[in-house]
Amino acid sequence: MSVTPAEKTGARTDEATDVINGARERIDTLDDRIIGLIQERIAVSAVIQEARITSGGRRVSLSREMEILEHYREALGRPGTSLGMTLLELCRGRI
Repeated sequence: MSVTPAEKTGARTDEATDVINGARERIDTLDDRIIGLIQERIAVSAVIQEARITSGGRRVSLSREMEILEHYREALGRPGTSLGMTLLELCRGRI
C-alpha cells in the first residue's frame, strides 16, 4: 500500500503539501551544510589539540570550552548548551 503525498506530510491540501515538501527540501539542504560545517570544525579542533599536545599542553582547554558553551547558550538559550556540549564531544571526544 503506497502512502499519498498528503499522508506523508500530514497536510490536508495540495497547497500545504507543496509548501511542506519545499520546506523539507530546504531543511535537508541546510542539514547537509550543517554536517559539513561540523566535519570542518572537527578537523580544525584536531589541529588545535595536536598543537597543544605537541607543545606539552593538555588536549582540552576547559576554560575555552566554557566560553564556547556560554556562546551557544547566549545565542540559542538553554538548549544551546546541550548543542554546544554535543559539538565539543564530537570535536574532542569524552573527557
